[in-house]
Amino acid sequence: MLDLKPITICEKRMGAHMEYLDFLVELHGNAERQGPGGDEQTRRAVELSGLANKQGLRIADIGCGTGASVLTLAKMLDAEITAVDFLPAFLTELSLRAASNGVFDRITTVEASMDKLEFEPSSFDAIWSEGAIYNIGFEAGVRDWRQYLKPNGILAVSELTWLTDTRPQDLERFWNAAYPEVGTASEKLSVLERNGYTPLGYFPLPKECWMENYYHPVRRKLNSMRVKYNDSEVVPKYVEQELEEIRLYEAHSDYVSYGFYIAKKLTD
Repeated sequence: MLDLKPITICEKRMGAHMEYLDFLVELHGNAERQGPGGDEQTRRAVELSGLANKQGLRIADIGCGTGASVLTLAKMLDAEITAVDFLPAFLTELSLRAASNGVFDRITTVEASMDKLEFEPSSFDAIWSEGAIYNIGFEAGVRDWRQYLKPNGILAVSELTWLTDTRPQDLERFWNAAYPEVGTASEKLSVLERNGYTPLGYFPLPKECWMENYYHPVRRKLNSMRVKYNDSEVVPKYVEQELEEIRLYEAHSDYVSYGFYIAKKLTD
């Protein structure tokens, strides 16, 4: 789960920043997914959302990557979908896939950072975000995106979630450092409730969403990129971090996953 938010210039020199973005595009640009997930899980979230039988929907998929969830939504729903990502290479790949899947005319791509959206209030019937909201934090995302939902609009997001009250120390240490907002499902549901939502459903992603759908193809690329970027000031750190993440998940998959949260906006 590489951090897909832009690094600020104060953190890295411009050259290192561009090298990091080039690395992200090379690692993920032609991948089906940029994080754990699955078509079956997207379909399950649609069913829990109550959107399946509605007509003329407007949906925003925020942090869409190359569009795995966008394509599933476009095939399932009578909807116009706005696909948002800050990396244009991902959006280009999404457009190619949308064309090959016959849904190009139902998808509009928007190059934007998820914390700098310029949508009108109450624009969308649903906001979708699989494996991406962590870039601005779960609470910030559900709070800030709420304004873009119509009354009774649907929020559907997957978020890093502890599956138990206690965890192995090495796993807890890694994720508390990488994403301090990681929490249990009950904590995440409380965040939704205090930010003006009624939870409609929750389920954790199964192991294959991590291993077969994401980690296996990522690890193959990382092992080759280790050599290619050996002299980089930036990339080796991210390669090793990602490989450590994979190792920890393989060892402790009973303790952590993405939780898929589906909620309805309460009327003000």
